[in-house]
Amino acid sequence: MKAMIISDSHGWRSELKEVIDRHRSEVDMVIHCGDSELETEAPELEGVHTVRGNCDFTGKFPEERVDEAKGIRVFSAHGHLLNVKMSSLQLKYKGQETEADVVCFGHSHVPEAFVEDGMLFVNPGSIRLPRGEVNAGTYVILEIDEKEAKVTFFTFEGREVEELSRTLKRS
Repeated sequence: MKAMIISDSHGWRSELKEVIDRHRSEVDMVIHCGDSELETEAPELEGVHTVRGNCDFTGKFPEERVDEAKGIRVFSAHGHLLNVKMSSLQLKYKGQETEADVVCFGHSHVPEAFVEDGMLFVNPGSIRLPRGEVNAGTYVILEIDEKEAKVTFFTFEGREVEELSRTLKRS
């Protein structure tokens, strides 16, 4: 399964559309982990699996969602209601409850990817307001199967961020 994961675009419209359009035809799903600050019907989010972030006041997005493609189950939440800035424990519990293979989240604006108890956790960072070691907005292209996950981070311009990208074993 191949997915594009993006988060925290904070009001960007044409920029968000540009990044999504760059990859839409090559992925099985596009996930937005919240804080788009767009309305639910925004054309930029058409066909995008989107959750509500703490700055999403106009959209009627769900707080969390579970999607599946090619046998891979994905749990998505922004993370502000799951205390992701403190710990990944509540995310892990939600992943277990929903039998997720992948747990996607945002909120901290810090890009990261790790495996815990066979579940892959991905925070694509913020495409607009980055934080952390890499001083660039980021998003992720994820390629995953039963054994491993290839998590590739890209800048807004589409350049790979090699120091963040990695292939992780799922077991």
